Amino acid sequence: MTRLIIGAMVRAIGAYPSGWRYPGAHRDPRGDAAVLRRAAEVAERARLDFLFFGDWLATGHDLEYRDPHLVARVDPLSAITYLAGVTERIGLVATVNTTYADPFTVARASASADLLSGGRAALNLVTGSDARSAANHGVDFTHVSTVRYDRAVEFQEVLRRLWDSFDDDAIVADAASGVFLDPDRLHATAFHGEHLRVAGPLNAVRPVQGHLPVLHAGLSPSSKLFAAQHADLALVAVSGHDQAIAVREELRSLAFESGRDDRTLKVIAPVLPIIGETREHAQAIADELSELVQIAEDWPGGAPPAFPAARSLAQLSTLVGVDLTGLSPDRAVTPTLASSFSDAGQLLVEIVAERTGRAPSGDRPPTLRHLVVAASVNASIVVGTAAEIAAEFAAWGDSGAVDGFNVLSAVQPAQFEAFALGVVPELQRLGVFPLEYEGETLRDHLGLERPANVHTADRVRLEERLLR
Repeated sequence: MTRLIIGAMVRAIGAYPSGWRYPGAHRDPRGDAAVLRRAAEVAERARLDFLFFGDWLATGHDLEYRDPHLVARVDPLSAITYLAGVTERIGLVATVNTTYADPFTVARASASADLLSGGRAALNLVTGSDARSAANHGVDFTHVSTVRYDRAVEFQEVLRRLWDSFDDDAIVADAASGVFLDPDRLHATAFHGEHLRVAGPLNAVRPVQGHLPVLHAGLSPSSKLFAAQHADLALVAVSGHDQAIAVREELRSLAFESGRDDRTLKVIAPVLPIIGETREHAQAIADELSELVQIAEDWPGGAPPAFPAARSLAQLSTLVGVDLTGLSPDRAVTPTLASSFSDAGQLLVEIVAERTGRAPSGDRPPTLRHLVVAASVNASIVVGTAAEIAAEFAAWGDSGAVDGFNVLSAVQPAQFEAFALGVVPELQRLGVFPLEYEGETLRDHLGLERPANVHTADRVRLEERLLR
């Protein structure tokens, strides 16, 4: 059986748009510290490989309805530094936007986090694609959008050169001789690129892991190329098993063509499991979450400004090929109505039936709201018991579709704990996830070698050329 990488994408108020409204859910960001600490403790007891903290560098009223977890959230580097002090073995991943961040500051903060955590930190490097974030950083959105991947390539190279400022044995600390630092083992960064110029060296010792593991997410051509050439883990949101296999093969091919060992690139997929004690219980949870999602027609006088256009009967009408405008969002989808839908509409009916147990011919038919939610909530959702979800995870791993999963939780803390305390033991029983941590660092968890110092490697290559 394939050993899966399992991480948790932590969103303190839940990853589902209506998760914060679910009974017993955490819903106030002012209490995030306690929720994050509890999640970290539970995740570490379950032996999860890492906790992952995403980011968004702007806020607004529209996010309340589209992605409420983005409205107000803890800075990722602050989160992993905080959790480093209350955990011992689990990896901690912080997102950094390379379009706006200062590489020296990021290198210093991340090297420090790796030292303070004993080698458990990692960075998810993303690029800016949001006009509000650009405005918050005082830069021209059109310009940065054009060059963001070019800057990201330079950014990751600068990070590695800064992390390697000190050789591992540069600090001599010989009290008898009075020698603290071997100056020959401290390296200037001396990077002069098109977008970044950094002198260095970094005023922090080399990270415990040498280089922090680098993650990158996305499916655009530029994103896939960046991940294949520079990332240790690629996060790919896929619509199904066949697409996952194709994307993983493409990324591995791109990695091989770039000259790296393609086996060192791990491909993981985000997934949102909804877990119940029985399949019917899980479907009931998914059903209630769907009913708690607001759509445009819930406001008789019109939806609030910037409400997601996709979350409406007007958009659903276009998708299913039937004019549904003017109807109640809670109108039942009868067999007669469903039979008039397009193929895309029929597929939505099937998705809702699988997730919620509601079918047009059943005692509790789906409503138009269920179809709107299924069409507009952008997440890879799997519904079932802990054993059923674990079996599906294992099947994806064994077929070569993924190397692992980054798990979102619809509701905090209930669904997070249902996964950590329910699904993970099933994965362990299947032999696809370890019972204990297999090493001390996050690189150990991920099966990644500790890299050589880039400055030392540069010197060796120079000496080899001179000897030819």
